[in-house]
Amino acid sequence: MGRVIAVANQKGGVGKTTTAVNLAAALALDGHRTLLADLDPQSSATTGLVAVASDFAGTVYDALIERRPASDFIRRTTIEHLDIFPATRDLVGAEVELVNLPNREQRLYESLAPVRGSYDFVVMDCPPSLSLLTINALRAADSVLVPLQCEYYALEGLTALLDTIGRVRDALNPALALEGLVLTMYDGRNSLARQVHSEVRSHFGDQVFRTAIPRNVRVSESPSHGLPVLTYAPDSKGALAYRALARELAAPVRTAAATAAAAAAVLAAPRATQPAEPGEPAESVV
Repeated sequence: MGRVIAVANQKGGVGKTTTAVNLAAALALDGHRTLLADLDPQSSATTGLVAVASDFAGTVYDALIERRPASDFIRRTTIEHLDIFPATRDLVGAEVELVNLPNREQRLYESLAPVRGSYDFVVMDCPPSLSLLTINALRAADSVLVPLQCEYYALEGLTALLDTIGRVRDALNPALALEGLVLTMYDGRNSLARQVHSEVRSHFGDQVFRTAIPRNVRVSESPSHGLPVLTYAPDSKGALAYRALARELAAPVRTAAATAAAAAAVLAAPRATQPAEPGEPAESVV
């Protein structure tokens, strides 16, 4: 069975979709059979890989509402080994329609179950909210990867996300683990970014990926071409960082047992602190 990883953070603008798209592309380029599932109504992960999404006969929306298998809607991309379970803005309606449907939290899990064995990795791009779509993703996932922007409010909302992960583990998915935290938009020339980097690593230890994703203009440009940065500018710093992140994630040492144990430690955890402004004490946020 392939590993199913939800890329989630309820805070917007942290590089969540960028990470989902480029991590999936990097895994595929390393030879892993990979599926990218777009669960964000903005459908940016879809357009980031496929310039024109209007040709799809069906999307994640149809799979959720009609309880159909993902295999009915999965499409190949131009990258070998990488497929996409696409979304369009119709997915906005799923939030409302799912509320009154039976087994509403289980529908993505049921849709993906028949195809898991066909992939080494399933990477899910979640919306920037703790919605029914996110709950569906956490129910279907083996683990959660959390992108954190290297800015002052990096940990804002992390408390709520970790609490939601804990609740989903208790009620729906006891095996759900924390895959880890990945620092994004890192600029080593910025003292505040270095401070956030240090604080996050100090608190979360081995649950922070060694690879940090740098600020890079090529990463920002690539979605407008319908390409991940790994094919748009493969030698750029951003592309090389995502290749390193994929290899770190896929390393055999990151076993399910290890991530489950680490998740339990983090969810029971000590409180994290935000870096303080000069002259101010650090503020507890977790």
